[in-house]
Amino acid sequence: MQKVIKRSGPLKGEITAAADKSISHRAVIFSSLARGESIIRNFLQAADTLSSCSCMRQLGVNITRDGSNLKINSQGLNGLKEAPDVLDCGNSGTTMRLMTGLLAARPFFTVLSGDESLNGRPMKRVTQPLQAMGAKIWGRKEGAYPPLAVKGKELEGIKYSMPVASAQVKSALLLAGLNARGDTVIIEPERSRDHSENMLAAMGADIEVNGHEIRLKPGRDLQATEFLVPGDISSAAFFIVGASLVSGSELLLKDIGINFTRSGIIEVLINMGGNIKIENRRNIGGEEIADLVVKSAELHGTRVEGDIIPRLIDEIPILAVAMALAKGESIVSGASELRVKETDRIAAICSELGKMGVKIQESEDGFSIQGSPDCLTGNKVKSHGDHRIAMSLAIAALCAEGETTIDGAEAVSISFPEYWELLEKTCR
Repeated sequence: MQKVIKRSGPLKGEITAAADKSISHRAVIFSSLARGESIIRNFLQAADTLSSCSCMRQLGVNITRDGSNLKINSQGLNGLKEAPDVLDCGNSGTTMRLMTGLLAARPFFTVLSGDESLNGRPMKRVTQPLQAMGAKIWGRKEGAYPPLAVKGKELEGIKYSMPVASAQVKSALLLAGLNARGDTVIIEPERSRDHSENMLAAMGADIEVNGHEIRLKPGRDLQATEFLVPGDISSAAFFIVGASLVSGSELLLKDIGINFTRSGIIEVLINMGGNIKIENRRNIGGEEIADLVVKSAELHGTRVEGDIIPRLIDEIPILAVAMALAKGESIVSGASELRVKETDRIAAICSELGKMGVKIQESEDGFSIQGSPDCLTGNKVKSHGDHRIAMSLAIAALCAEGETTIDGAEAVSISFPEYWELLEKTCR
């Protein structure tokens, strides 16, 4: 699918971003492990999160949908059953990595596979610590790539210092540790998104967080509960940047999750001169939620590195667009994690923004940009099959001289099926 976009007038109005993808994944997986009936309100109806639903259904969990709400009836962690077929994780790395942790501790055999993109993504950073707990996992290239075969068994708790902060790896280990023998202790080099810790605590797990250390004591049954999924800041980020860049814009984004471990994009944009106000703060189910008022502003270059990287890793492609139109030099480093996403996001964003006239230089773990408010020219670009690259290029196109054609625009359905409709609604 191609999408043709021209320079936009101001972004105006009030919108609600797509429901949070990370929380939706975890809510359906963790609720499937709690005995009784759980309710998930405002669940994200996107390809990735529906892959998690499908996998849990194949494991015997009763999941029904009413609009954007899910009702989950489960027999608990020990009620999961061996799937009759391969679990298809689609394009979702979160589904595959979390399911690998969960199933490593279940007493049956499972095969996990996905589409061509997912089966080309590395899994050793998950399988190695799970194998240190005693897990039996096989995959292509000595377990490095899917499909993965998992022969579940009782595991031993582990103390694991993560070489790179990763919420997916951390969550997989916590799922594996729910009924392991002994405590599971995870030490992060920097804080990554903590939705799993918040959710497990709300469901009655014996979990403690002390700085960068997470300790899970096994043995407690998870309690069925009700979750309200907030708006996804990773999806809202495209509109936050768009409204910041297009002159005369003013957008109200309602009910956005601003969890500290996810809100790095707001901090960076404000440091660049962005005009973003946080209003109506409240806490629901352990997650901080707020409304964001964003107005256009003149941005200047910045440097992004260190412990803020895990707090905005998914937003770096759209942040690159903001940097391209900011005055002066911007540098991103320490973001090598981007090379093992749906595509190599460092290479992809450098290639495609370069086609539009941006002076961008790729490095091993990031890029540098010589920004200029009038640097963008419309061109034919491609998403590389990556939803975040497609959405980032769309925002760039709103600010470019002439017309931009995006190949592979259908990739947005992975996380934000309503993106094109909402973008058209806000552009005046």
